[in-house]
Amino acid sequence: MNILIIEDELVAQRALVRALTTNFDDINICAVLDSVEKSVEWLNSCEVYPDAIFMDVELSDGKCFDIFDQIKITCPIVIVTAYNNYAIKAFEVNSIDYLLKPASVADLSRALERCRSKKTSNQPNIDIEALRNALGWGNDNNKRYKQRYLLRYNDKIVMVETNNIAYFYSEDGCTYLMTTAGEKYLMDISLDTISKELNPAIFFRISRSCIVADKAVGNVAKRLGNRIKLSLKPASDIDSFVSRSKTSDFLAWLENGEQNGL
Repeated sequence: MNILIIEDELVAQRALVRALTTNFDDINICAVLDSVEKSVEWLNSCEVYPDAIFMDVELSDGKCFDIFDQIKITCPIVIVTAYNNYAIKAFEVNSIDYLLKPASVADLSRALERCRSKKTSNQPNIDIEALRNALGWGNDNNKRYKQRYLLRYNDKIVMVETNNIAYFYSEDGCTYLMTTAGEKYLMDISLDTISKELNPAIFFRISRSCIVADKAVGNVAKRLGNRIKLSLKPASDIDSFVSRSKTSDFLAWLENGEQNGL
């Protein structure tokens, strides 16, 4: 079974390739692409058309749905992403499955089975209302933001609700999540991606290397040059200075919790 992977994050690329090739003997990865432009070009000129495409939503030059605006896709699509707010759109373009990162072997197995059965069956019967409920959608606009993260921890998958997250930070090229209980988890997505998923009334990106929740802000101290340094809860030795360009927005956000700081 020939699989095309469209994913712009290197860590996620490698993880998906490894998961598919290690656990499924009949899988052949025909290409790994990272952008809308490259995907359209490859699909227009490929000698062997893929049996299925596994793709992320946010790519380096746009959203994966932009691909469908430029070229007709005739094979099953499996969306593998950290976003839950694109689920309905995913099935509007006849996606076979929608997996939230990190996708488990069981999730991948189910998606592949659906792709195989697609060859001999009609379009899958997608229960949109059930999907909305499962992903935490509702009439409240806030539910369009990320509600939880599924994280790998040793040999387990841990679910962390966003209301239990204190802050995210990057260090030495890695991204970490810190919970309000002081638990730290390594993530396979960037702060740029995370910042687009969160409710800006609750989370603020204070710098390129840190995103904080309002509940995680302790003392706010002014330093030389009008810089602001935060004391975080739980305590941490990470760089918690607010970027000078964000100082005014941060103070407004801290005061009323309604400024879009991400």
